[in-house]
Amino acid sequence: MADTLALFTSIGLSEQKAKETLKNEALSSVLKEAITQAQHVNGASGVDKAMGTLLYSLASRLKDIKRLGFLSDYIAQRKICTELQLTAALDFVKSHPQDPISQEAFDEACGVGIVITPEQIEDAVEFVLKKHKEQLLKERYRFNMGLLMSEARSALKWADGKVIKNEVDIQVLQLLGTKTEADLEKKPKPQKAKVAENDVKVKKEEVVANGEVNSGQGRSLMEQLRGEALKFHKPGENYKTEGYIVTQNTMNLLKKHLAFTGGQIRTRFPPEPNGILHIGHAKAINFNFGYAKANNGICFLRYDDTNPEKEEEKYFTAIKDMVEWLGYTPYAVTHASDHFQMLYDLAVDLIRRGHAYVCHQKGEELKGYNVPPSPWRDRPVEESLVLFERMKKGIFAEGEVTLRMKMVMEDGKMDPVAYRIKYTPHHRTGDEWCIYPTYDYTHCLCDSIENITHSLCTKEFQARRSSYYWLCNALDLYCPVQWEYGRLNLTYTVVSKRKIIKLVETGVVRDWDDPRLFTLTALRRRGFPPEAINNFCARVGVTVSQTTTEPHLLESCVRDVLNDSAPRVMAVLEPLKVTITNLPQDSKSDVQVPNFPADESKGSHTVPFTRTIFIEQSDFREVMEKGYKRLTPEQPVGLRHAGYVIAVQKVIKDPHGNVVELEVTCCSSETAEKPKAFIHWVSQPLVCEVRLYERLFLHKHPEDPSEVPNGFLSDINPNSLQVISDALVDTSVKGAKVFDKFQFERVGYFSLDPDSTVDKLIFNRTVTLKEDPGKI
Repeated sequence: MADTLALFTSIGLSEQKAKETLKNEALSSVLKEAITQAQHVNGASGVDKAMGTLLYSLASRLKDIKRLGFLSDYIAQRKICTELQLTAALDFVKSHPQDPISQEAFDEACGVGIVITPEQIEDAVEFVLKKHKEQLLKERYRFNMGLLMSEARSALKWADGKVIKNEVDIQVLQLLGTKTEADLEKKPKPQKAKVAENDVKVKKEEVVANGEVNSGQGRSLMEQLRGEALKFHKPGENYKTEGYIVTQNTMNLLKKHLAFTGGQIRTRFPPEPNGILHIGHAKAINFNFGYAKANNGICFLRYDDTNPEKEEEKYFTAIKDMVEWLGYTPYAVTHASDHFQMLYDLAVDLIRRGHAYVCHQKGEELKGYNVPPSPWRDRPVEESLVLFERMKKGIFAEGEVTLRMKMVMEDGKMDPVAYRIKYTPHHRTGDEWCIYPTYDYTHCLCDSIENITHSLCTKEFQARRSSYYWLCNALDLYCPVQWEYGRLNLTYTVVSKRKIIKLVETGVVRDWDDPRLFTLTALRRRGFPPEAINNFCARVGVTVSQTTTEPHLLESCVRDVLNDSAPRVMAVLEPLKVTITNLPQDSKSDVQVPNFPADESKGSHTVPFTRTIFIEQSDFREVMEKGYKRLTPEQPVGLRHAGYVIAVQKVIKDPHGNVVELEVTCCSSETAEKPKAFIHWVSQPLVCEVRLYERLFLHKHPEDPSEVPNGFLSDINPNSLQVISDALVDTSVKGAKVFDKFQFERVGYFSLDPDSTVDKLIFNRTVTLKEDPGKI
């Protein structure tokens, strides 16, 4: 085991990641074989971190293990050098399962041997810019730069996308110059052309004919929920809903219901307090609270606290916090346990009516959907009443007996359980009860008790709609209407409570609020504004179909909000010391930095400018390369906001040949020749920690066995977190509070983490400044 651990760390895996990998026997075996194969080609020490990352990705993604040696050889021989090539290779072997593999066809499909030179990239980008030059000059920075990237990448399939992007940025800057205030203004939205009334009618008819709910894209959620997008029944008109069961007493019950509610819309958000809410719950919160709010109704926050074994106080608190964080205030906070006595009395009534019975089948025997009819189904009513009373008094062992309802659900499951025995104290009722109701029994009855008008739930509960109506009618109670809508899912993540607990227990993530997760507490900690999450839910729309969405759509909503709300500051993640030799030793001046360059009315902050400043290491190159626009010994560069241009006089290195300091001279940007670029900097800064996040999983669908055969724990991205402990930030952030958000100029959007102390601020990168497919 120790030898294997050493083998895994030798290719660049952290010790923690190597230990996690060892827990997965299948992945460990494949990875070990891949490394051994590569070492056979390159020697015991010939597998560097870049090669190791590819071997790890290969081991976790390859389905046809017989191709392992073939692909490992290609990686070891550096014929496959990038993730792009590896993806192409995996696709090729998947589509060519038969031997022999045509090496010529494989090489062509994977770009083996193709070398893209900087000159080729420069020429390709130049060609694309010439093609769009007229429009670029007209629209300037409002032009869709993604089009330039797309066309350049099409011309150079195997080129490094980051290098292409850098070249596009450089040539665009060369063509257009630095951004002006006009460039930073938001692009005005084009006015929509008026649509003829007949056209509108046709579109509405199409929606109805297709049986789909209009997504309402482009409108706020309130507008969607207030309008005709949802053909919901009016309060008291439940009977007009398809599938609703009308009994002899239905109209009288609806009349009493209307008398109590006054015709008001009433919804509820009913989470189980056994975990933290995730991004899918955000849609449920927006839907339930939003529908009530849009129609002048009320919404309850109701905890479905019927399983005391898994419920903890921290979950109750966190759920309420998240609902309020998203901007909603519950009309009332209720609990299923508020109604335990009434629910028990109703169960007794259900037995008396002949609709329920006590069953001696064990819990394990009741799992599944093809359970045969219970031999106790025809047990006499009086006998079931006595046995149910004995269940309540704790006469039976846990799991020995249950109360079951005499009904068949839509999915074929017979006689669902209504009550089971659990000798676990309840957080609110203590030891008062040892029998607890199930969801199938509790949910519709609590809806009825609270006079809910619209019981909104996700599509997976459609199979329980028949039991929902059956139980209310069997007890002759007011029956709300259940409406199902499409669940919201995101790629590159898991939201199952059980799986998140696995991630926490195995040390992959720190806790439920680890910023790489998509729980709401994690998104808040990462710096996602609640308005952005609500806007994302509105963009997804009110649909009845299941929705699987890419994380970058959520990120886009985050950028839209932070661009207008996160003040700009300067920070340097990888500092390089710069001494300005033509300034006095004690030189110090103040530089005004606008909080929002596009709107200087929002104020500014002051930062010091001294003889010693720090810049990003990546903003200096000792050897000039074609197309590089920043600082070199031959090329001056401007300093943002400072009004200075600096030029290198001396490059100072450590004994290992690493550049550790630059000596430069400065002159006013008003007298100097206009530099090709302006870079950010800091002076007399604060030392801070910065945490950079990328996707937690390598595949879009980590829970899909066809995509990740070894399970979601085998799909962890080893580079999902990078911690920079000695980043520098300007002093304007000194008084920041937890969750305060900033834009680090030219770097990204960041939020102050709760781990911060007075002595050390810690920032989480929320999102990059522009969409990057490699990051979430």
